[in-house]
Amino acid sequence: MTPIPESPALLMIVSGPAGSGKTTLCDRMLIETPALQRIVTATTRPPREGEADGVDYHFLSRDAFERGIESGDFFEWARVHDQLYGCLKSEVGNKLSRRIDLLLNIDVQGAETFRRAVSGEPALRGRVISVFVTPETTDVIRERLETRGQDSAEEIERRIATARGEIARWVDYDYCIVSRDRESDFLAISSILRAEKLSNRRRVSSA
Repeated sequence: MTPIPESPALLMIVSGPAGSGKTTLCDRMLIETPALQRIVTATTRPPREGEADGVDYHFLSRDAFERGIESGDFFEWARVHDQLYGCLKSEVGNKLSRRIDLLLNIDVQGAETFRRAVSGEPALRGRVISVFVTPETTDVIRERLETRGQDSAEEIERRIATARGEIARWVDYDYCIVSRDRESDFLAISSILRAEKLSNRRRVSSA
């Protein structure tokens, strides 16, 4: 009997507009899915209170970030709200080769660039899943941003304007979760990962 191949390690991309709840959802996935690890992205924005370098982000100076771009150190990078964000290749390759599933919480612009960048990478072929998380309306986003209390009124208006364009991109993803409540959202995204890990299509492509 021919042995059934193991499912390959997967990279789950999670995107959505600011205030969609994607970060809370990703944090819970990491807590309740021990085999899943977060990809720590790099940014030029300053740390917020309580954030740690190498844990929340790799906090880089603009000069260091731009040198990394020139050296080809990033799978993707993007300018968001006047700051640079990017996914370092060093954060991905060695972990997938060790069969570690990865989670990438990334904005819509970065996700598009990332998908293009990895499309020609043999090591990532058949391993990327993309999930879009969004509330039903931008009114919900506004309420969440105001409740969070981290942004000025001007910043909230800018994020709302950005969100309108981002929500229209849901069709670019493998899955779309219309956010209801934390439990429903978590059940949806955890079910997606479990189903993809059992996919015969992925087993065959990795064999």
